[in-house]
Amino acid sequence: MASMLKTASKKRSADALAEDSEAQPQKKKVQNKQRVLMLANRGVTQRMRHLMGDLEALLPHIKKDSKLSSSTSLPVLNELADLASCNNVMFFQARHHSTVTDLYLWLAKAPNGPSVKFHVQNVHTMDELKMTGNCLKGSRGILSFGEEFDGEPWLQLLKEMFTHMFGVPKSARRTKPFTDHVLSFSYLDSKIWFRNYQIVEKDPTTIKAELGSKKKSPQTTLVEIGPRFVLTPIRIFEGSFGGPTVFANPEFVAPTAIRREQRKLQGAKYGARKDAEHDRRERMDKLHQRDRGLAGELEVAKLFG
Repeated sequence: MASMLKTASKKRSADALAEDSEAQPQKKKVQNKQRVLMLANRGVTQRMRHLMGDLEALLPHIKKDSKLSSSTSLPVLNELADLASCNNVMFFQARHHSTVTDLYLWLAKAPNGPSVKFHVQNVHTMDELKMTGNCLKGSRGILSFGEEFDGEPWLQLLKEMFTHMFGVPKSARRTKPFTDHVLSFSYLDSKIWFRNYQIVEKDPTTIKAELGSKKKSPQTTLVEIGPRFVLTPIRIFEGSFGGPTVFANPEFVAPTAIRREQRKLQGAKYGARKDAEHDRRERMDKLHQRDRGLAGELEVAKLFG
């Protein structure tokens, strides 16, 4: 009899819990399912390839694809992202100008947009910097943005896109359950500065010996790992790799225009130097003619003839 009462009470409690759960709507967990397709066009230099390798090591949710032909139109990247089951595209575009190669970076949300085009400058890879910092391969990083990204609307849009591109989701295939580095994005001089730092904490025994009290919290320091580069925003498009322009940077000057002005300055210096040489020759000729005239007037036949 007692066992029957226990089973009946358990059934009533289970029915009550079921009714409460049906009455209260269950909250759906928001899952971060961002996957990034990274590729470049043909003609990238060795340093650019190393930069892509560093980013692939830092971001385990990136899927790297083979190089794209330079003659291929950019909207084809949306189809490649669909085939790779990616909803973000990171495309490195290299353009050759005689002995100089300019690097541009496209960040796009496939297939509907928006998309951003950057000019990449001051690229330094991990092998080149040889910093003392280090982090676990596949770990998730903390994204740090400057307060300037909360000001202008286009900077807020860039912040959201950087979060989708560089924020590693928990469900990524190659990710590890550690957070040991910080990805920093700073906006200064109309440019975005990217840095990667390791989170360094001291050993607990060392902390206890130095502080002497458990109430004090240990100080955490940051050590730079690399890579580092600078992004100059050029244009933000409404669509993916095209469409109406949402924002255009009025302060951006194309690197070809800068080099053209530099060549003009060099040409002006060369012209001034040649003009100075021509004036010097004319002065020397006049001096020689005057010396010849004086020598003729001072001949012995004219003086004592």
